[in-house]
Amino acid sequence: MKAHLSRRYLFSASHRLHSDSMSQEENQSTYGKCNNPYGHGHNYTVEVTVSGPVDGQTGMVCNLVDLDGFIEREVLARYDHENLNMLQEFAQEVPTTENLCIQIYEIVQRGFPHAHLERVRLEETMMNSFAYAGKGVQS
Repeated sequence: MKAHLSRRYLFSASHRLHSDSMSQEENQSTYGKCNNPYGHGHNYTVEVTVSGPVDGQTGMVCNLVDLDGFIEREVLARYDHENLNMLQEFAQEVPTTENLCIQIYEIVQRGFPHAHLERVRLEETMMNSFAYAGKGVQS
């Protein structure tokens, strides 16, 4: 019997949407106010959905302590209260929320072996959220 578990976590980070391969006019036209040279911040909500068989002994897909500990160590400690533009993974990539969502997915995919990662959903504002379910997965 397969079940899904979704868990939500909160963190705050800042970024500036800017591409060095575009002119200032192109950046302004593409990113608007998000191209502010001083950056801007968000209070993000990240939702991680994993799946797997329900363990007959525990009744769980995975141990929540394991999932929470992993997300705290590998995701929240990395991104909370950081300027995303200053991080290695965004040295050559614009730190859009789409790209951040993919980065978080890849961190969980590589490092959390206790359940199958279905998707990562990242809420940037009340109006914007992004989801990623891995390469080759179509929605």
